Amino acid sequence: MITNGIYFKNFKYKKKTYKIANILKKILKKKDLTLQSLSKNFKENYDKKLLRKFSTSKNFRIIGMGGSILGAEAIYNFLKDKIKKNFVFINDLDESIKNKKNQKFSNLIVSKSGETIETIVNFNLLSKKTDRNLFITENRKSYLYEIAEKLKAEIVHHHNFIGGRYSVLSETGMLPAELMGLNSKKFRQLNTLINNKKYMKSLVANVESILFFVKKKKHNSIILNYDKKSEGLFYWYQQLIAESLGKNRKGLLPIVSNMPKDNHSLMQFYLDGFNNNFFTFFYVNEKSSSKIINNKILSKRKYLKNKKLTDITFAQKKATENIFNNRNIPFRSFEISKRNEKTLGELFCFFILETILLGKVMKIDPYNQPAVELIKDETKKILS
Repeated sequence: MITNGIYFKNFKYKKKTYKIANILKKILKKKDLTLQSLSKNFKENYDKKLLRKFSTSKNFRIIGMGGSILGAEAIYNFLKDKIKKNFVFINDLDESIKNKKNQKFSNLIVSKSGETIETIVNFNLLSKKTDRNLFITENRKSYLYEIAEKLKAEIVHHHNFIGGRYSVLSETGMLPAELMGLNSKKFRQLNTLINNKKYMKSLVANVESILFFVKKKKHNSIILNYDKKSEGLFYWYQQLIAESLGKNRKGLLPIVSNMPKDNHSLMQFYLDGFNNNFFTFFYVNEKSSSKIINNKILSKRKYLKNKKLTDITFAQKKATENIFNNRNIPFRSFEISKRNEKTLGELFCFFILETILLGKVMKIDPYNQPAVELIKDETKKILS
């Protein structure tokens, strides 16, 4: 256990050739601005008075793209059993998304720049006069800022020193989390984790292993996710890794594979295909789970009797790990015992620190995304 809620088993393949611990100490000592949002001392740009204005709303619609929305969606999916209100996430251009005539929404429109074209279009198509609107964007005259002023809507200023994909524990993730009835302070665990030797050593060893794989031309980071409620977490992680490190003909390709479904489609390739992958197993130990109906089980499958769905899923995960071990396929494993804000905050912190450390050693700026801006500019040219 690296924390009370997380059991972590690192890759077996590791070679300590990088001074990751020293680099991590320097980053923490410098008080990297991006990491401020992971700290308990971070101050959000909203207050309880604003939250109370929206507390009576039952249906929320979050409109955004990429890091503006993926963090909030990850929180909602992972902790959905604790949340009483309904949240809908609009993060694509989709003709099938329609307004329901009699359903009232409170809209959260999130865009750091205030110029994201998909967010502008979706808000244009979906907003109604009866909706309440709250904009999270930088404090500057952008398109969405001007729309918000025109509508006399609430505006929360997005911190300009935090990039979208790193903003999950700032306004973009924590304001929605508060509206979900969750405690934003419980997510911010950096202060505690810095003093957790097991956690920090595991993080460092994990980064050293990944760098070793990169050196061996293994660039595909495949997540074998055995928890339906964690899909959002790993789509958030996918963007974090791909957009932060995919530069200068370098980086990692994160691929989310949902299990056990993908045992029947992709696993053949994972076991017998190209040998340029390393894997992450992720499993959450659910306390409540559906149970097999014994009188519907034939004697030839009697080993299924008295089993819960979690028993079967866990057995499939362990079986896959055993096969990977036998074939010397590199993998790490996360097993989650507590599904709460604290554990999710610890996972966010682990993956953010991992990404920044990988960028530093690979001599990649983990905070920009220059290639994406090219497509945004070209799209505007074509539409103009």
